[in-house]
Amino acid sequence: MSSYAKHLHSIDAGHYKNTAACETEVMPVPDVVKIPLSQHIGAPCKPLVQKGDEVKVGQLIGDTDAFVSAPIHSSVSGTVTGIETMRSMNGGNETRIVIETDKKQTPWEGIQKPEITDFKGFVKAVRDSGLAGMGGASFPAHVKFNPKNLDEVDTLIVNGAECEPFITSDHRTMLESTDDVIDGAVEIMKWMGMKQGFIGIEDNKKDAIEKLNKRIQEKGIQNLSTYTLPASYPKGAERVLIYEVTGRRCDAGMLPADVGVVVSNVSSVAFLGQYFRDGMPLIKRRVTVDGDAVARPTNVWVLFGTLIKDVVAFAGGYKKAPRKIIMGGPMMGRSCFSDELAVIKNNNAILCFDEEQAYIPEETPCINCGRCHQACPFNLLPTAFADAYLHKNVEKLKELQVMQCMGCGSCSFVCPAHRPLSFMNTLAKGLVKEAGK
Repeated sequence: MSSYAKHLHSIDAGHYKNTAACETEVMPVPDVVKIPLSQHIGAPCKPLVQKGDEVKVGQLIGDTDAFVSAPIHSSVSGTVTGIETMRSMNGGNETRIVIETDKKQTPWEGIQKPEITDFKGFVKAVRDSGLAGMGGASFPAHVKFNPKNLDEVDTLIVNGAECEPFITSDHRTMLESTDDVIDGAVEIMKWMGMKQGFIGIEDNKKDAIEKLNKRIQEKGIQNLSTYTLPASYPKGAERVLIYEVTGRRCDAGMLPADVGVVVSNVSSVAFLGQYFRDGMPLIKRRVTVDGDAVARPTNVWVLFGTLIKDVVAFAGGYKKAPRKIIMGGPMMGRSCFSDELAVIKNNNAILCFDEEQAYIPEETPCINCGRCHQACPFNLLPTAFADAYLHKNVEKLKELQVMQCMGCGSCSFVCPAHRPLSFMNTLAKGLVKEAGK
C-alpha cells in the first residue's frame, strides 16, 4: 500500500482525532492582533475606530447597518496602530484593524449581561454578541434565529457531530463547557418557543454523550436530549443532520426553518450560554492545531485576530516545512496562502500538512467504478456532473440535480482516479447559476 493510500485508510478508519484528549490550552496574548472586518457571510463591517485609538476587550470596533452581518469586537486591550487591506482567502480584499496589545486584557466598561424579556430582545442580544456560525458557514446567528415562519419552527438541533478528520475543538467544548452548551440550547428553545431540542453527536465521542446526558438529567431538563449518530462523514452536514435526527428532508434551496428546524453549531450554542451569563461578546474560540508539520498538536483558546503563525508557534512551531495550511478540516476547509492570515469566528482548526500529507496524486481516467455515487450522501452522480460540465450542458446538469450537491468532497475522497470531482461540481453549480441570470 502506498503512503498516500495508507494516509487515506487511516483517515477513514480512525478519523485522525489525534487531539481528542488534549484539554484546551490558553496561549499568551500576542504582541499584535489583526482583526478582519469580514468574519461572516454578508456585508463586511466598517471600522468604528481609527489609528491611535485605545481599545479594550469586548469593545465594538466594527459594524454595519446591513441586515446580514454581525458586529466585530476587540479581542484585546491596546492601541490601534493601523487599518490595513490584505488579500483574503476568497481572492478579494479584506480590511483588518491592527492592534498592538498592552497584555493587560482590560475589559470594556460597557460590557453587561443582556436583559431579555421577549423574542425581539433575544434576537437583539444575539446580534449584539457578534455571533456568526462557528461551525464553518459563519452565517450571522441573529438572522438564523429570526425565521419568517417562527410559529412553524419546533425543533433545535445542536450540531456536535464534528465529522471532519482531525478537528476536535467541538468535542472539547462539549467536555469542558458542558453547562454552557446546555444553557445556551435551553435559552434558544425558550425564546423561540421550540418544543424539543437534540444535540447530535457521533458515537466516537462517548465521553461527551455521557457527560451531556448526566448534566441534562441533573438539571431536570425534559425537552433536550443527545442524539447519537454513526461516526461517518458527512453526518455533521446540515441537511444530512436534519434528516438523521428528524427524518425531515431539507433539499437544496430550502432553509432548515422551512422544515421546522434550526441547526446551530455546538460551539455557537456554548458561546451563547456564556454570553447570556456574563455579556462578554464573541472575541475568542477553541481551535484544533494539528497535522504532520506541527510539533505539538493540541487544542487552543485563540483570540480573534491572532495570526496563524503565532498559534503554530504556541503549538511548538513547524517541525517540518508546511506544504499546505488549512483553516478548518481537510474536506471542506479553506487552504491558506500565508500564515500571516488571522484566526476568525468560523476557524475551528488550523491544519499544517507536510509534503507527504499534502500530496495529491496525478489524475487518471475514470474507470466508471461508481464509488463516487456510492459515497454521495444524496446519491448523486458526480461523474455525470463532470461530463455535463465539460460539455457545458446546463440542461443536463439541471436534470441531474447538480444543485443538490453540498460540496462535502466525499466523491473526490473515494475516487481511485483522483479526479477533482467536488471542485468540478462547484464549477458546474456556478455554470447553472450563471445561466439562470
